[in-house]
Amino acid sequence: MLFRFIKKTPNLNFIGNRKFFFLTSGILSIVSIIFMIIKGLNFGIDFKGGLLIETSFSKNIEIVQIRTKLRGIVPGDFSIQSLDNSKSNYLIKVETYSSVKGNNQKLISEIKSNLNKEYTDVDYRRLEYVGPTVSKELIKAGIYSILIAIGAMLIYIWFRFELPFAIGAVIALIHDIVLTVGMFSISSLEFNLATVAAILLIIGYSMNDTVVVYDRIRENLKKYRKISIILLLNKSVNETLSRTINTTATTILALLALFIFGGNIIKDFSFAMIWGILIGTYSSILIATPVLVFLNIKRNENKED
Repeated sequence: MLFRFIKKTPNLNFIGNRKFFFLTSGILSIVSIIFMIIKGLNFGIDFKGGLLIETSFSKNIEIVQIRTKLRGIVPGDFSIQSLDNSKSNYLIKVETYSSVKGNNQKLISEIKSNLNKEYTDVDYRRLEYVGPTVSKELIKAGIYSILIAIGAMLIYIWFRFELPFAIGAVIALIHDIVLTVGMFSISSLEFNLATVAAILLIIGYSMNDTVVVYDRIRENLKKYRKISIILLLNKSVNETLSRTINTTATTILALLALFIFGGNIIKDFSFAMIWGILIGTYSSILIATPVLVFLNIKRNENKED
């Protein structure tokens, strides 16, 4: 066990403080939605359409030098990102380019020609183009994939447990998604297909945590029939708390390694996963479980205390 200091089942009053946690989550969710409406998301090239060029120079080059070379030939917005904190490897993203004379191939040729005049031995490792039609389809696919994942989880929990458990689990999942997307809006981190993949992974992780707690609740519903539902839920959460902390901590350690050493390409993805897992762990304990107090979960009356 990672946390040996948890030597016995704690007795923390999570359910008794449910109103505080509901209020906190409600405020965070409202703030996230407001930011999403007013500020929006910093969509990556997957969703906005554009051109992606990964370059490697034979010597160290400053970003400002590349920006100066491209400013005269690239219309609209573009960004340059250093890869792996290196001054020789860069990712160039051209987000608006429709006003260029000719087509996309001409723009690529102009960029390459301009850089080759100034620098020798430029290696173009990746050239990708995402058109506006494709980007719209990717947005739809991303939304559909998240909705299908939520629907599938609802059906799974409904069949494995019962409808009130499914409702509680889906409320927690929606909470996780809203706070994760809100975090991307507030921080202006790039929202792309990798982020959608991170959200789907977060949904799975959060649901796994929720199922562990729900399994213990179901066992205790069969075992205890005289104690109040609040005491029963609190007991179940405390009995699974050690397992939840250990699982979350070990997962976060692995993701921190990716975030620190994985480079800029997967940094946003790793950060989304870290945030989502923390939020998912929070919601499985403090949202999905306390909400059962307001739902009609069935007791097994055939067992003794």
